[in-house]
Amino acid sequence: MRGPAYRRPAEQIRDNALAVSGLLVRTVGGKSVYPYQPPGLWEELATRNATTYVQGHGDDLHRRSLYSVWKRTTPPPAAISFDSPERLFCVVRRQRTSTPLQALVLLNDPQYLEAARMLGERMALAPVPPADRLAYGFRLATGRTPSPTEGAVLESLFDDERARFAARPAAAARVLHVGEAPRDARVPVADAAAYAVVASTLLSMDEAVNKR
Repeated sequence: MRGPAYRRPAEQIRDNALAVSGLLVRTVGGKSVYPYQPPGLWEELATRNATTYVQGHGDDLHRRSLYSVWKRTTPPPAAISFDSPERLFCVVRRQRTSTPLQALVLLNDPQYLEAARMLGERMALAPVPPADRLAYGFRLATGRTPSPTEGAVLESLFDDERARFAARPAAAARVLHVGEAPRDARVPVADAAAYAVVASTLLSMDEAVNKR
């Protein structure tokens, strides 16, 4: 028998997004790293120690969540939205909630938008026939092949977004400039932005954040 589905811990959700996008740095050990955080958050809540957050760069942005710095008075907001304990006291079992904030994190946090952008590039440059690129990304995110209905929805979304970004290059540029990972110029701007939107949708799916 299969057990009930449950949402993955915050760290697994982030690491999974980085892994399927090809960004995850698997180096073991080392000092704490400083990934993306909302600007001014540490300064707003600072008391006396570590009053300024200096964001890391390069590999530091994509290390496993295990290595992300944690300040008890200013925990990472994205992790807290997914019920990561604040570490003020021992927690034997994490609670699991489902709130709109979690969807907002997946759709707007720079870490997830960057991961979606890079997953989109993986789809665009995948060594498969063009008609199978969306299914390739779906399989990376969920571990299975999309049904015909799901495939049709993804194709419709991609076509609509590509047409929209072709008519609005400034909007496409905003999508493609989130995060520090360099963009692959082999993918046309409108295509890259459209693939990024599809990838963001995939990373927000129930199957991408829940264990079944």
